[in-house]
Amino acid sequence: MPDATTPSAPDAATPPKTASAIRWFETLDNEDIPLVGGKNASLGEMIGALKDSGIRVPDGFATTADTYRRFLEANDLTEHIQAELEAWAAGEKPLNETGTAIRTRIRQGSFPEDVAEEIREAYRSLSAAYDTDATDVAVRSSATAEDLPDASFAGQQESYLDVRGIPAVLTACKRCFASLFTDRALGYREKQGFDHLDVALSVGIQKMVRADKSGVLFTIDTETGFPDTSVINAAYGLGESVVKGIVNPDQYTVYTPFVEDETLSPILEKTRGDQAQKIVSTGEGGTTTMPTSDDEQSGFVLSNEEILALTRWGKIIEEHYDRPMDVEWARDRDSGELFVVQARPETVQSQQAAGTLRTYRLTEDGSPLVTGVGIGKSIVSGTTRVLDSVDEAERFEDGDILVTEMTDPDWGPILERAGGVVTDRGGRTSHAAIVSRELGIPAVIGSETATEALRDDQTVTLSCAHSDAGYVYEGQLDHESEEIDLDALPDPDTRVMLNLASPSAALDWWKLPVEGVGLARMEYVINNIIKVHPLALVAFDEVEDKTAQRRIEDLTQGYTDKAEYFVDHLSRGIATIAATQHPHPVIVRLSDFKTNEYADLIGGSGFEPEEANPMLGWRGASRYYSDAYEKGFALECRALKRVRDEMGFTNVVAMVPFCRTPEEADRVLDVMADHGLKRGTNGLEVYVMAEIPANIALADKFAERFDGFSIGTNDLTQLTLGVGRDAERLTHLFDERNAAVKRRIAELIEEAHAAGRPVGICGQAPSDYPEFAEFLVEAGIDSISVTPDSVPNVLRHVAQAEARTS
Repeated sequence: MPDATTPSAPDAATPPKTASAIRWFETLDNEDIPLVGGKNASLGEMIGALKDSGIRVPDGFATTADTYRRFLEANDLTEHIQAELEAWAAGEKPLNETGTAIRTRIRQGSFPEDVAEEIREAYRSLSAAYDTDATDVAVRSSATAEDLPDASFAGQQESYLDVRGIPAVLTACKRCFASLFTDRALGYREKQGFDHLDVALSVGIQKMVRADKSGVLFTIDTETGFPDTSVINAAYGLGESVVKGIVNPDQYTVYTPFVEDETLSPILEKTRGDQAQKIVSTGEGGTTTMPTSDDEQSGFVLSNEEILALTRWGKIIEEHYDRPMDVEWARDRDSGELFVVQARPETVQSQQAAGTLRTYRLTEDGSPLVTGVGIGKSIVSGTTRVLDSVDEAERFEDGDILVTEMTDPDWGPILERAGGVVTDRGGRTSHAAIVSRELGIPAVIGSETATEALRDDQTVTLSCAHSDAGYVYEGQLDHESEEIDLDALPDPDTRVMLNLASPSAALDWWKLPVEGVGLARMEYVINNIIKVHPLALVAFDEVEDKTAQRRIEDLTQGYTDKAEYFVDHLSRGIATIAATQHPHPVIVRLSDFKTNEYADLIGGSGFEPEEANPMLGWRGASRYYSDAYEKGFALECRALKRVRDEMGFTNVVAMVPFCRTPEEADRVLDVMADHGLKRGTNGLEVYVMAEIPANIALADKFAERFDGFSIGTNDLTQLTLGVGRDAERLTHLFDERNAAVKRRIAELIEEAHAAGRPVGICGQAPSDYPEFAEFLVEAGIDSISVTPDSVPNVLRHVAQAEARTS
C-alpha cells in the first residue's frame, strides 16, 4: 500500500485543482472552510502543514459547497426545502416528518452530469494511486458551519465506510447531502441560530484505512479541562463500534508535556474496556460485526509505544491549531501504521471560563442503584423515563432523566430536553457521552443494568461530582454547589497545598491556586483501586482463602507477575496526582495502614497479626524494615521509583509516617536505598511525619536524616493529650488548639528552621479556625495543606493572618 500522504495519482491523471466540483485534500487549508467545511479543510491543513512532522493522513478529495448548491438547483430542491422548513416553523408539521421529507427528496435527486463526471474522474485517480480500479473509501460529511471552535455538529451528518465503486460513491455523496437535514442537525442549527439554507455540505472521499484498531484522542481532559493530559480511547476494528456504544473502549491518559522525552513513559492511566464485538470492513464494500478473540478481550488494544506515538501526534496537532483538539485515528491492519482520519477543535472544556471553578457536593447519603462512567461534574435530581427507542419520544417530558440502552444521533431532540442521562452501554466517547458534555448535563454511561434496575416515574439523583464514576441514587438527595472566583482569591506568602488521596479527584482540582500537594495518601489507591494486600501478590501461593484467590486472579488478569499489578496501579495513581501539580512538590506518604486495615485487604488476613491497639502497633516505619513486611514495602518503593525515574515526576517527595526514633529512620532510609530510593539521587527528598512527641523532642536528630517535616495533627494531638482520636466520650478533649499541642508545633518549627528544614502541616484546623491559621503564620509555618474544598477559606484566613502579623 502506498504512503497515504503522497499525491493520489500522477499529474496527468489528476483532475485540475481549480475544478469547481471537487478539490484534492492536498490543495486545501483552514482558509477553505466556506468551500469544503471544517472537517475537509482540516484534513487538507494537516496534509499540507504536518506531513513533514511524520503525521500520516489518508489522501482523498472533497466535493465543494458549490457542488451541493448545484445539486439542489438541478433538482429544484431549494423551494421544496424552504416550504418544509416553514411548515415546521409554523407548527404545521413535526420535526421528524420535516426531516424525513427533505432527506427523501435529496436522496432521490441526480447529480448534474458534469459534476458527476468530475467526481468519477477524481475517484478513478485515487484508485489508480493504490493500483486498483475501485479502491475502498470512507465517505464523510463536512458541513460549512461544522467543527468550529465554539460549535460542534458531531454525529449530526452521516459517514459511510468501505464504499467501493463509482455508483456507490455517488450514492453515498447524496446520502451525505441528505444527512444535513437529520432531526438533530435541524434542531441544533435552530438552537444555534444558523439559517438552514445558509449551511452547505461538502463530502470528503478519503482512502479507507482498513482498521484493526481505531479510536479518538483528546488533547485535553474531557471531564475536568486539565490541559496537560491527552485522553485516548481505543477499540478493535472500526471506530463506529465506539460511537454506537456497542463496546466500552480502552482508555489511556498521558501527561503530554513529557512525551517528547523518549526516555520517559508518562502514561497515567490504562483502563481495559469491555469489547466482546468489533466492526470490521468486509473488503467487499461494506462492514460487518464480529466477535473479538479471547486474546483481544484480555489484553489492551494499544501498546505503550502506540499510546505515546499518538500522544506526540496530538501534541503536534494541538500546537499547530493553537487550541485543544479532538482527533480520530486508525491503525491499518495490513501495514500496522497509524493514521489520523479527522481532527477538529474540542468544543466543551476549551470554552469554559478559566477564572472560575464550580463545585458540587452531596450533603445527604444514599445507596446507589446503578453505577457507570460519570460524565459532567455535576448533580441533578429528576424523574426517570425508561425508553426503548426514539419512537416513544411523546412520553418524555422536559427535565426527565433519560434511561435507555444507548443513544445515536436520532436521540438528539430528546437529549436536548433531558435533565440527565443513564445508559446501559457506551463509554466516554460514545454518542450519549459526547452530547451530554455539549449540553452540560450529567450522565452515567455504560451502567450495564440501568434499564433493568430503574423504572419509569422513579425519583432519582444523578451524581458525577468528584470521581470518574457516576452514581444514580434512590430519591431526591440534598446537594449544594458553589462557584469560586479564582481570580479574587488572595496570594499569601505562606504556601497553601492540598491533601489528596484519589487520583481522579486530583484532576478535579487542578485550577485551584495552590503550590503542590502537602499530603498524598497512597492508602486510597491501595484500598480502592488495587484492593489486594501486597504480600498476597508477592506470595500468592501462600493465600489459603479460595475466594480471595479467585478475586486476585480476576483483578490481576493480564499480569504474568502479580506483583507488577500492584506497582503498575500504584505508580499510575501517584503519577496522576503528581501531574496535576507539576512542577510543584507532591509529598507522598508511604503506606500507613494499621494492621486491622491491612487485614481487610483481599488476601490480607493471613499476613497480619491481631493487635489489641493497632493505632499504636505495627504501623508506619516499623513495617518497612521488618522481615515480615519488607517484600510488600519493596513494591511501594518500586512504584515511587517508577514515578520519578521512568515517568518523569521528580516533583514527588517521599514521606515516612510514624517514625518513632532516629535509629528507626536510619533503617528505613537504608531499605529505601536498597530498593532504588536513595535520598539525594535524582533530586529525591525524603520527609518525615511529625506526629509523635519524640519527633519534636529529637527534632535536631530527625533533621539530620530527613529533608523536611510534615505535622500530622491527629496523631500529635492524641499522643500529646493522651486522648484516643476515636474515643467518642472524649471528643470534647480532642482539640488541636490546645496549648500543649500548639507549644509542640511552635517548638518543632523553631528547631527545624534552625537546622534549615521546612515544616508543613496537614489538617482541617486552619480552615475551621481562623485563629489557628494566625497562630501557624506567627510561628513561621512554611506550608499549610488542606482538603480542596477548604482552600478558598484557608487562603483568606492565611492572608488575613499575614496582614495582622506584618
